[in-house]
Amino acid sequence: MTFGAAIFGPEGTQITDWERAYFRAFKPFGFILFARNIDTPDQLRRLCADLREAAGHDAPILIDQEGGRVQRLRSPYWREWLPPLEQMQRASDPMRAMWIRYRVIAHELRDVGIDANCAPCADIAGRVTHPFLRNRCYGEDVVTVMDAARVVADAHLAGGVLPVAKHIPGHGLASVDSHKDLPRVTATRAFLEAQDFAPFKALADVPMGMTAHIVFEDIDDSAPATTSPTMMSLIRHEIGFGGLLMTDDISMEALSGDVAVRSRASIAAGCDVVLHCNGEAAEISAVGEAAGAMSQAAQARAEAALAWRKTPADVDIEALTEELDDLLN
Repeated sequence: MTFGAAIFGPEGTQITDWERAYFRAFKPFGFILFARNIDTPDQLRRLCADLREAAGHDAPILIDQEGGRVQRLRSPYWREWLPPLEQMQRASDPMRAMWIRYRVIAHELRDVGIDANCAPCADIAGRVTHPFLRNRCYGEDVVTVMDAARVVADAHLAGGVLPVAKHIPGHGLASVDSHKDLPRVTATRAFLEAQDFAPFKALADVPMGMTAHIVFEDIDDSAPATTSPTMMSLIRHEIGFGGLLMTDDISMEALSGDVAVRSRASIAAGCDVVLHCNGEAAEISAVGEAAGAMSQAAQARAEAALAWRKTPADVDIEALTEELDDLLN
């Protein structure tokens, strides 16, 4: 089966008749869930099963379960988490604490049918980093972020969940929120290669990655990375990322044009998959038409990414959470 080159967010807590028919025809590569899709564990399991049945394959189901402000699964059914940067600063053994955190998150995700998480966030926090991102980062220097991001990726894989490295090639120097405006970074290419790009180079073997809607003026001052062939080439050949590359949410206001224009530009630039999150049927249809079926190269990367999904070894989740609490106290 050739997958449709899109990941869609469904509208609500159960699949609609329109979604079922559309997904059967389009066969999207995967889906992504948000708070609007989540009620109870049993409801979530049914939704995941219905989405996969409609897609006609064992589609990956993604979520943003970073912890802190960005977590879709919340109490009373799921654990509440500190912001990642706060946990890194608070833990007596930060790397062990991060491994446990995301191994437990992976366990919670798989339990309800979710098998991909949009993490690690390998962006470097800095003086200018916009507040929407800053406490989602793991540190303020290359080595800390690189090491923590690898731990996070490994913990997901150990838990049978695919990690999605974001935001390639680095979002930390953005001083505006790309959900609302287009960030422009003026740092030199040499600085970027030594700093913001470096953690992603170290994560080049991760099965999936997500682009940054940011203009890097010293490399391509005319288009954000998501729609820039120059930046896509840099991500593939200089950073060396070989996994499946998806856009950040195509409906974010950093990008110009409607969602169809943005989708075509992203695929033409070199993205493998368009991510569309808001669940609006008309936009889903427009994105699907613009993205089309995966290219042969994208299909190969998609199949390689899915092959990373493994049944995890049993672990004592209660013991891990007690250990994490000790590390944080």
